Amino acid sequence: MDSQKDALQRIIATLANKNEELQNFIETLNHTLDRVQVNSTQVVSDLEEEFDTLYSILDEMKESMTNTIKQETVRKSHELQNQQTQSTNALESAEELLEFANNAVTMAPAFRLTMKPKATDNMTHLMVDFIQERQLLQGLKFLPVPRAPEIVLEDCLVIDNEVTVTWRIPVEDSKIDHYILEYRKTNHEGLPRVKDEQCWEVVDNIKTSEYTLQGLRFDTKFMNFRVRACNKAAAGDYSDPVTLETRAFNFGFDSTSSHLNLKVEDRSVEWDPQGGKGVDTKVKGKENKGRSGTPSPKRTSVTRSPAPRGARDRFTGESYTVLGDTSIESGQHYWEVKPQKDCKSYSVGLAYRNLGKFDQLGKTNTTWCIHVNNWLQNSFAAKHNNKAKNLDVPVPDSIGVYCDFDRGQLSFYNAENKQLLHTFKVRFTQPVVPAFMVWCGGLTLSTGLQIPSAIRSFQKTENGLGGSNSSISPQDPSVACDICFYDKLPSVDSSLMP
Repeated sequence: MDSQKDALQRIIATLANKNEELQNFIETLNHTLDRVQVNSTQVVSDLEEEFDTLYSILDEMKESMTNTIKQETVRKSHELQNQQTQSTNALESAEELLEFANNAVTMAPAFRLTMKPKATDNMTHLMVDFIQERQLLQGLKFLPVPRAPEIVLEDCLVIDNEVTVTWRIPVEDSKIDHYILEYRKTNHEGLPRVKDEQCWEVVDNIKTSEYTLQGLRFDTKFMNFRVRACNKAAAGDYSDPVTLETRAFNFGFDSTSSHLNLKVEDRSVEWDPQGGKGVDTKVKGKENKGRSGTPSPKRTSVTRSPAPRGARDRFTGESYTVLGDTSIESGQHYWEVKPQKDCKSYSVGLAYRNLGKFDQLGKTNTTWCIHVNNWLQNSFAAKHNNKAKNLDVPVPDSIGVYCDFDRGQLSFYNAENKQLLHTFKVRFTQPVVPAFMVWCGGLTLSTGLQIPSAIRSFQKTENGLGGSNSSISPQDPSVACDICFYDKLPSVDSSLMP
């Protein structure tokens, strides 16, 4: 009975999917029918305009050639009339000159006249022969519309947040002038839908049969692509659309977890010393004392709405921390963080969600980070479980974070040249979230990024081992590291902070 029920459910699910496909196809047909009418009207209008232009050109040519004939007629008439007048005058004087013929033969005007008309009556040199033109017009046909290109799926490439689309023309067409590529983001696999959440973006005037879209943010799972060929007068049909997977790790800052002195937006966090000013609270325990034992400045907080069930309290005390809003439970992920130039102190790393609200990144066995300190004493170190490994490399302008949850690896890179900064080898026992600390400055977050090809190649070559050849060993036996080495990092968290 259960097997029949399961089979029936599978059939129902298949029918539901087919029903959705049919509805989508009907919408496509209706849309195409509407476009046929619109395009047909437009084509007739364009044809009439072309013929009107042709008629206008022929009328202009007729008028010009008629004027030429008239001008030639006037010129010839004038020449012949002048000759006629000269001949008449010469004839009238001929009788008077007869008696002096022997003496005036060489002087008589009649003997100096040319007895040949200066102009002929022939006008055939102004005739035209339109046989070839007539044949050309009679052979006038619609300009062949370019065939729809074919996108070569196996040659398309999605790497480093760039997409290269390649296509070909099924039949060679020397009249193709350029191509038009259209693309849009979508979360639907398969053929594009008529009613989708994204509009088509257009790239025009492509002269080759390949194009690369650069600087993309992959904030959807897929992208649709289609291309059409154009000649000087017409654009052909679109190619069959293709869907390429563009999945990447997307997340933002979780404002509900952020410290009161952090101003959080979706992709940026900034230190705000005035956060919560004017609301009194009592600061106890760790929140009231720094590591040196001296009282810390009085802290304030704001009253906020009760957190929903299951949510954690925001960070407080010296833990100027904010977490990411998306957990990592499996797979490989990559993101980048860029600090402000004047940022005094910041950390970037991972943490378990059960991190206490007073806990600081790198000082517990549930956090892993690299820490940059530009306040009084400069330091750049990898930190875990209150132990540190100084990093003898320049601090990069932007940091790339790579997490391979399944293999238990957390690596940090120079985001510009992909130089490895440090690697933690960890046996993660629960989901982790991106974690950030910032004091006197700010951080900008870049997500929706693929794992760069340079990092993928490095991971394969090095088999996941960090270039620093050292990792920080935790005291928690449930968390394993490959090499045990640690330096004590001087405390800067409370005694150096105002």
